[in-house]
Amino acid sequence: MPRYALTLFTSAFLLFGVQPLVGKFALPWFGGTPAVWTACMLFFQAALLAGYAYSHGVATRLKPRSQVKLHLGLLGLTVGVLAVRALWVGSPVAPGPEWRPSGVEGLTGRLLAMLAVTIGLPFFVLSTTAPLLQSWFARARPGVSPYRLYALSNVGSLLALLGYPFLVEPYVPRSVQGWGWAAGFVLFVAGCVTCAVDLWKRAAVPGPKTEVAVAPEAPMEEGTRPGLGRTLAWLVLSACASVLLLATTNQLSQDVVAGPFLWVLPLAIYLLTFILAFEREALYPRGVCILLLIVSVAGVTCSIFEGPHFPLALQLLAYGGALLAGCMVCHGELYRLRPAPRHLSAFYLWVSVGGVLGGLIVSVVAPRVFDTYAEYPLALAACCGVAMVVLLPRPAGEQGVARLGRNLRVFVLAGVACGLAVAVADSGKGLRLTARNFFGVVQVLENGVGNAYRHQFSLKHGAITHGVQFASPDRRRQATAYYTWDSGLGLAIAEFRRVHEAVGLPPGLRIGVMGLGVGTSAALMQAGDTVRFYEINPKVISLAQGEGSYFSFLKDSGAKVEVVEGDARISLERELEHGEEQAFDVLALDVFSSDSIPMHLLTEESVAVYRKHLAPHGVLALHISNVHLDLVPIALAHARTFGMYATLVVNETKGDALRSQWMILSPDAEFSWGRTFVETSSRVHRLELVEPPKLTWTDDRSSVLPVLRRSRPLVETRLLSHPPSTRPVVQPASP
Repeated sequence: MPRYALTLFTSAFLLFGVQPLVGKFALPWFGGTPAVWTACMLFFQAALLAGYAYSHGVATRLKPRSQVKLHLGLLGLTVGVLAVRALWVGSPVAPGPEWRPSGVEGLTGRLLAMLAVTIGLPFFVLSTTAPLLQSWFARARPGVSPYRLYALSNVGSLLALLGYPFLVEPYVPRSVQGWGWAAGFVLFVAGCVTCAVDLWKRAAVPGPKTEVAVAPEAPMEEGTRPGLGRTLAWLVLSACASVLLLATTNQLSQDVVAGPFLWVLPLAIYLLTFILAFEREALYPRGVCILLLIVSVAGVTCSIFEGPHFPLALQLLAYGGALLAGCMVCHGELYRLRPAPRHLSAFYLWVSVGGVLGGLIVSVVAPRVFDTYAEYPLALAACCGVAMVVLLPRPAGEQGVARLGRNLRVFVLAGVACGLAVAVADSGKGLRLTARNFFGVVQVLENGVGNAYRHQFSLKHGAITHGVQFASPDRRRQATAYYTWDSGLGLAIAEFRRVHEAVGLPPGLRIGVMGLGVGTSAALMQAGDTVRFYEINPKVISLAQGEGSYFSFLKDSGAKVEVVEGDARISLERELEHGEEQAFDVLALDVFSSDSIPMHLLTEESVAVYRKHLAPHGVLALHISNVHLDLVPIALAHARTFGMYATLVVNETKGDALRSQWMILSPDAEFSWGRTFVETSSRVHRLELVEPPKLTWTDDRSSVLPVLRRSRPLVETRLLSHPPSTRPVVQPASP
């Protein structure tokens, strides 16, 4: 028993430990959006299905010794492939640079292909372990339930997932993580060998000598072959839970950050329900789980009504509670419909098919059928439907009070499902256009109809406004939202323009903006300026360029406007490779998807790329407004690393402006002491760190845990009361 338990635990730990790691490798190259993880999950589920199909075929069609020979050969091949990759690429799991996309088409297919080549074979081998080793265990020990081994493997999975964002990601570089995982895989292979040796020896016994020595011809525990109805029930219940898992992850990731922290928490909850449901039936109290489902769906409804400013802790509680309750109902009923151990490989196979079906619904079907994230409320409603179905049959001997309680739960379930539908419908008021693609959901809303002064169109990405333009001709060119003249970007451009005029330089600035929105920042430009936008979402580009006649900032601008389609960092890196330094006077970073941060665009390596594209006195303007994360320490750490001066500009919501926070990084000490910054009505804070930064973001290390908003500042800063000397207060860490 211990050898099987330890091997299953190790395989599950590695199986789920590698998922956030490879997702973290993929995220920077594929837009940093929630769809990256959804596509990764589709691959993981498909590989898991392939592994279960292999295990089912091997366990049912081959004799024990043939199973051992085949599986040991597969293990040896996998170790050899990892060794070759380690020598050829320099890492056993990291993708090579050839997988970096050159455009925005076919990203899902390219990502799936990259995962198949880099991690496909070892992931497939790990996915075969749970059903195959349980089959070996059941053959060797008839009468002992193998389902507890399944629960144990899920414990390993859960520990891997919870340990990654809290113990691994903040402290261990990605490259070291890859080598550590490969070392663990070698240990797993050793465990498989010991289990195979055990089965090989028992297969040599001519007849049953003891309870655990069974001839290969001896049948496992008999059981009625599951019919079509039960098989379909396995499929539906598994698919429903899978859709709820992925839809919940999408819902959370779009408003905080697409990354391991919010990837693994929903997956950990999902696995926890498997552990509880498959440990023993008593751990699935149906009535309690249905009550939790009612309460949590009501909480999700409140969160949708409140919008993105609903506190993060309450959002996690509501969405996590709904995921826990919904998956407990699905997996609890799944366990109640389990077959005898004789048919367990088929059972796991169909459960895996349901998981892949759920992944296909969210990754492939939903983006083509829905123009919003409609699969999330539909998945919740489906879980409520499952709960109602299991409540409808009247148990034998049910008394009046019990019947009343059961009927009341059915009625309340229907009520909260209707309330959820009302909340979703209410969130679409004033909607003129909605579109969904790999990079998320964008919506155009019309407000103030009938009021010529307030009539406006706005662009929303997820739950966050990404640009506003007035409809009336006399207000159409007015800068609004986060890009008014008193915003950090507006002040930086105006001060640069003032300095140019003061020293007699020719008019005309060169401005770069990462993130297009509706092109509002073009309203800050003048004739003779050149503004170059970098935008990854083709739908956003189309709307900003005039699709639907909602927005016209680009067309109305007197400046020369250039739009580069693709990931901003990749585009800027390619321009450097081709010797095309842009020499921007101001380079603005405004690339949030909804309120979520593409972390790869705010790392130390990315800032190094941006600086190479700046003119000698050029400045970086970082839009760091965020409801849930405090990004000031990250910006200050970058300022210290590169010997730049940091100025935080806070502009409150008033008139046509929305609240914004911009961090201006300049190589010149006096830049933010110019007249433009002194005379503004915005709050201007010239900051420096009191001590060296204790955290920064790099490509290898970029955890959101340290920057979650809290009551106390993350770092101690000092406000400068007068311009410092021309000698930089902080010297660069490197040339």
